[in-house]
Amino acid sequence: MSEQNRPADETGHGTDRNGDVSWAAQQPTGPATPQQFPAPGAPTDGRSAFGPPADRQQTQQFPAAGQPFQPASGGHQFPAAAPVHQPWPPAGWGSHAGSAPTGAVPPAFQAPAAPAAPPARAGRWRLGVAGLVAGALIGGGAGAGVVALTDSDTVATASGATTQPVVIKDAETATSTTAAAAAAAPSVVTLYVSAAAGSGSGSGVVLSEDGYVLTNNHVVSLDSSTGDVTVQVRTSDGTLYDATVVGTDPSSDLAVVKLADAGGLSPATFADSDEVQVGDLAVAIGAPLGLSNTVTDGIISATDRAVQTGSTQDDSTVIDALQTDAAINPGNSGGALVNADGEVVGINTAITSVASTGLPGQESQSGNIGVGFAIPSNTAQRIAEQIIDTGSASHALLGVSATTAAESGSAVGSGAELVSVQEGSAAGDAGLQAGDVITAVGDRPITTSTELTAAVRSAQPGDTVTLTVRRGQDTAEVDVTLDETTD
Repeated sequence: MSEQNRPADETGHGTDRNGDVSWAAQQPTGPATPQQFPAPGAPTDGRSAFGPPADRQQTQQFPAAGQPFQPASGGHQFPAAAPVHQPWPPAGWGSHAGSAPTGAVPPAFQAPAAPAAPPARAGRWRLGVAGLVAGALIGGGAGAGVVALTDSDTVATASGATTQPVVIKDAETATSTTAAAAAAAPSVVTLYVSAAAGSGSGSGVVLSEDGYVLTNNHVVSLDSSTGDVTVQVRTSDGTLYDATVVGTDPSSDLAVVKLADAGGLSPATFADSDEVQVGDLAVAIGAPLGLSNTVTDGIISATDRAVQTGSTQDDSTVIDALQTDAAINPGNSGGALVNADGEVVGINTAITSVASTGLPGQESQSGNIGVGFAIPSNTAQRIAEQIIDTGSASHALLGVSATTAAESGSAVGSGAELVSVQEGSAAGDAGLQAGDVITAVGDRPITTSTELTAAVRSAQPGDTVTLTVRRGQDTAEVDVTLDETTD
């Protein structure tokens, strides 16, 4: 089904745990912070002379001009000129990223203008390829790229394309996969989306008995080609409903639709995705190539996998994903990735493609190669609830634009180097500066700008995160309270 390339992610001022992951404020482990003294002319209205207002409770600040940068090992603070915290977002601030600064991948943490809608895509299930940040080397494999699960102009023609309920016929021989599928399949639906721009199909997960369904934004927007669509939804028992789009969140590639006159549906049970671990059973349920109620299994291959999808830097979404080797293909997008108990741990959204060899007539491999990605359930639930309540979703925002830092002559990322810091943002108030390199968020190592984007988007607005920051030859830990933005 047409499942799309997503708009650029923002980790700037105010930004899915997949956003349900909360970082507790981490305090320095060194000696007590020495008392700071205000610089001449500093305000005396209760603000710190070297940083944001005391109520922001940053544990460390960077020094103002002429003051030494002191390492975190001693628990020192890094003063900065006291900024006047600006309301965020400012008037006219948008939600989609525009052109990134030269070398910045993704253009992530700021709020540029929305990109123009791409032209309608012809053909069957074309996949918008997006190289990972700083190319395949940093992204994890030469010639690899992450693509949206696209199934445009539905291609399934098999006679078995109608729904086939998952039934346990022999309990004695049933496997864990059989049990998980039987429990979860009634909560997975198939979406059919059409518009003047084309048509496609995808999958979705039932949220409520009265017909709220969670899916991918690129499913209901036909790969961002249109916002004017007709949606129909077929449930696992074969009933076909008309549906309307309640709201979308391109930054997390999630959307909610509402079935008309529905009742008695089987809502999915969501698990805590923070508890998922590598090696857990993973069962994917959806409609690859329009084949409803298709079940495949595998394991969780990785957690907290930062991936960027989209055809260009300005048309991208960064997700903090669960990686799985369960077979998912075009049309699986928006469907469920469940655990051994049939509980949803993720919403399937993207796969890796292998680039062509460059020989005439050869195209990139676009089907399953055992590397698929799902939006963690904690993020999916949070975003879905906000869309149902308000029609949109909020995200944590750091307030910076970043690029991947690397040692001279090396293609291996060593952190996220800040290209710019927005005045009045969470990062600006904490004393971060252009040129600083973020190497960790909490206890999570950061080697690329995509990983920084994903880590910030895993938090919720108002969370306090501890950043490990390298400035020149010195390293310090800085606590930042994230701001909020909405799409």
